[in-house]
Amino acid sequence: MSKEFRLQDPGEGIHEAEIVDLYIKPGDRVKEGDTLLDVETDKAVAEVPSPFTGTIDEVRVNKGDVATVGDVLFTYTGEGEAEGEERTDKEESKEEKKEEEEKGEKKKSEFDLARDLEQAMNREQGEKEKREEEPARRGGAPIPAAPATRRLARELGVELAQVTPGGPHGRVTDEDVRSFAEQSKGKAKEKAPPKKGTEKPAPAEGRFEQWGAVESVPFRGVRRKIAEHLAAAWSGVPHVTHRSLVDITELEALRQRHKGEVEAAGGKLTATIFAIKAAVAALKRFPRFNASLDEAGENLVLKHYYHIGVAVDTDEGLLVPVIRDADRKDMFELAAELGALAERARAGELELEEMRGGSFTITNPGMLGGTGFTPLINTPEVAILGLAQARLEPVVQGTLQEYTIVPRLMLPLCLAFDHRVNDGADAARFVNAIAEALSDPEELMLKG
Repeated sequence: MSKEFRLQDPGEGIHEAEIVDLYIKPGDRVKEGDTLLDVETDKAVAEVPSPFTGTIDEVRVNKGDVATVGDVLFTYTGEGEAEGEERTDKEESKEEKKEEEEKGEKKKSEFDLARDLEQAMNREQGEKEKREEEPARRGGAPIPAAPATRRLARELGVELAQVTPGGPHGRVTDEDVRSFAEQSKGKAKEKAPPKKGTEKPAPAEGRFEQWGAVESVPFRGVRRKIAEHLAAAWSGVPHVTHRSLVDITELEALRQRHKGEVEAAGGKLTATIFAIKAAVAALKRFPRFNASLDEAGENLVLKHYYHIGVAVDTDEGLLVPVIRDADRKDMFELAAELGALAERARAGELELEEMRGGSFTITNPGMLGGTGFTPLINTPEVAILGLAQARLEPVVQGTLQEYTIVPRLMLPLCLAFDHRVNDGADAARFVNAIAEALSDPEELMLKG
């Protein structure tokens, strides 16, 4: 007999998944542990292994479908189940006799239960009908109105005692109730405060075709989850951005000297690695940037761990794997771990757990250009550090009376922070601490 295989609840508040790949079709034999399909939930793609050995009977989803928790994905027959159904007449007779005896024992109790349930339902229905027929009162006297009129009043949220009767002998009619409801709506509109500004109506679906050819692409999967997360972050957090420039001329020289060693150890020495170390040092000095505000907004949770998220550009959008305990790792370890996480992120192999639990995030689109930007806070964190593109710039050194102009490699820093938790002066001090660390990389590597 076929059994149904349903989409299980993966937890974490996830209610649906996109079918990325299907590896089964009707008639296929599978073994326990075989991969049946790949599903994409939140920010991760997961394989669904077979919990049984048997045959696929029917596949009810296609690649690209979005299934919700509890949906039947396919049906199957487990190994041995079909054979188990082919019993001898003797075995069937014994079993049927046993079932009849059990049914006989339960028959009376089941009959009594059904009778009691029916009586209870009848009583409840009678009380409901009585309540519906019970007349409203005006000044202690019942208000004349038909039962149907009373139901209409309840549906429209109208109190019969407030309605002026228009029927014979002071009877309230259906028309009286509807007229009163319409008048109430009109008064509510008049009392409503005028809207500020001019609201433009949303364009009707399909209107774009009048201007030219269009294509409708499903907006779901990882991209939709990213959109939901960022929209919630932007609408729920008062963002403020502090920008600064840091001289990384010495840091670049140090990076060039040691990048070969790091690559030989399996990593890549980038400005992001130095930024992680500098950020951790600054977070220890300014713990309110390594925090979260609880949902009620009554407590600030200061974190005594330094799990740094690093934004990775992938075909599906920005994913943020987390390097845990970054304060306990040297440059070589950070470079190797970040390289491995970034590679797995681009291959769609990250687990959801690898993108959770961060205390601070760094994003570095500098290699793509740009002089600055406004990063969005990766909630529930309270700050994010962005690195723009480093450029050689003329820098004036000295005093107004005696100065020189020298070429220096300058890196723009962009810190977005939650203004509920920190103020502008706090942000300036925090960014200055990061800038100091990056401008003196030798000390950063020794003390970081």
